[in-house]
Amino acid sequence: MGLPVHLIAPERLSMLRITTQTKRTKITLDVEGRLAGAAVATVEQCWRELRAASPEKKLVVNLCGVSFIDNRGKVLLKEIHLQGGRLLAEGCLNQAIVSEIIERKKKGNRADNKGGAIIFYLALLSLPLLPTRASAQDQPQKTVSEQNTVRTENAPLHFTLDQAVALALKQNTTSRIAVINAAISEQDKNIARADLLPQANLKVSDEAQRVNIRAQFGGKTPFPGFPQHLGPYQVFSAGPAFGAPIFDLTLWKRYQAARYTAEANKASSLSTREQVVLLVVSQYLGTLRATANVVASRSRVDLAQALYGQADDLQKQGVGTGIDTLRANVELQNEKQRLIQSETEKNTSLFALSRLLNLNPRQELVLDDSLSFFDTPQVDVQASIDQALEAREEWKSLNLQVKAAEARKRAAWDSRLPSLRFDGNWAYLGTSSANGIPTYTYQASVNMPLFTGGRIHAQVVQASLEIESLKQQQADLRNGIALDVKTALLNLESARHEVEVANLGVQLAREEVDQARDRFKAGVANNIEVVQAQDALSRASDNQIAALYRFNQARADYARGIGQMEKVYAK
Repeated sequence: MGLPVHLIAPERLSMLRITTQTKRTKITLDVEGRLAGAAVATVEQCWRELRAASPEKKLVVNLCGVSFIDNRGKVLLKEIHLQGGRLLAEGCLNQAIVSEIIERKKKGNRADNKGGAIIFYLALLSLPLLPTRASAQDQPQKTVSEQNTVRTENAPLHFTLDQAVALALKQNTTSRIAVINAAISEQDKNIARADLLPQANLKVSDEAQRVNIRAQFGGKTPFPGFPQHLGPYQVFSAGPAFGAPIFDLTLWKRYQAARYTAEANKASSLSTREQVVLLVVSQYLGTLRATANVVASRSRVDLAQALYGQADDLQKQGVGTGIDTLRANVELQNEKQRLIQSETEKNTSLFALSRLLNLNPRQELVLDDSLSFFDTPQVDVQASIDQALEAREEWKSLNLQVKAAEARKRAAWDSRLPSLRFDGNWAYLGTSSANGIPTYTYQASVNMPLFTGGRIHAQVVQASLEIESLKQQQADLRNGIALDVKTALLNLESARHEVEVANLGVQLAREEVDQARDRFKAGVANNIEVVQAQDALSRASDNQIAALYRFNQARADYARGIGQMEKVYAK
């Protein structure tokens, strides 16, 4: 038969009841109420007194009547379990806590056993290696940097938004491919320029020839009794050959087209960098939003847990009803489900950011920034559009593509004109390297096409159609840039007001929750008002996070619209 002990902890609305039941072989410590705050010290004192008074008996802690266990309570239960106490629990939450404590102890025992076995086997394997200890010392040791690399390989990677942008510009695959394509176009320009410059090569040959005279004269020898063939005889030749265009407008226009194309691809590369920066900034902001949702969800879970404990305490005091406790528990489980969804969205967003940064998939990422509000000055729409047309790299690239197409059209048209070229060679020629004499050939040639089967006309028409297509793209891009700037400014102004309204909504929702809790505590109303206030706070919190995200995203869209993305975010 046990002696009941009634204790009231100093925390708000928390009651603790401890009862001991003594039998021949065991003592049961029944705990009811909230195992939190100062109540943890009370339970610990009772546990130590019973353990000191009856060390030969088994001690059991019955947690079936516990409504809530905080972190200090969990630490106490772990200590009781390690000292040989048995824990009994009911309910999903308490059973999960007790199961976690028991599983951790089992894993610790298995780890200790594994550790002992590993030490034994290492000692056993090291016996044959003792005589060769000196040779083992001769092996190369890892440098300090290599040791630090190994030590920090699995450490979380902390970075801010500007650090993420700098990392993306350095190793993002899309950005690097754009740079490579620009480099390829630069070499195409050099190839086209080489056609305008003189070309020279050196040739050395030593060959043996045998000539069929009958074949040269149509099957008959020129003189009776003349042999049918000459040779074999040796021919040795060594000397340079060179050539250069003197006048060829086609080659010049092709070089101009290649130069414009190289500049256009360089501008396209810079435009791709801007797009990569926008993608990284948007993904980073989305990850910050998901992280803020996780923080808000955890806060709502804590609030729902406290409200559930309050409803449960009032029910045990006879003030509250079972439906109030049940309703609070339902709200608690809903908030826990939202927390799970928020954590999943956060991890998924981190994975996508890691892919954009081209990082090791095993690398853990931690964002050091947070969603915040930066008030921006009002800007003029037309001035922003003019600034965008001057700074946007894709607009520059399209203008250069038009110039390249016009140069190709002139090159096709100029191919009708005559071209002047000079070629020559000098050679040391003879039947051997000992009896050769200097020989040379110099020539100037004029080439003018007379009939090309319509090829030149088709090239001119093709270039004209390409120019027309590029001009249509220019018109579309001009309208697209104006739309980007106007939309970004509109979203920026709208998001600025949304942030103000959302901040006020969160403040009012918190006041509503406090008033609803006070009314429920005083017995003026049931906890339906509390649950409704919780839902209102949840919506207000989500609206605040979404408003901050939209504001920061609108700032990024505006920077992209005026072509200042890398300048603003790549610090």
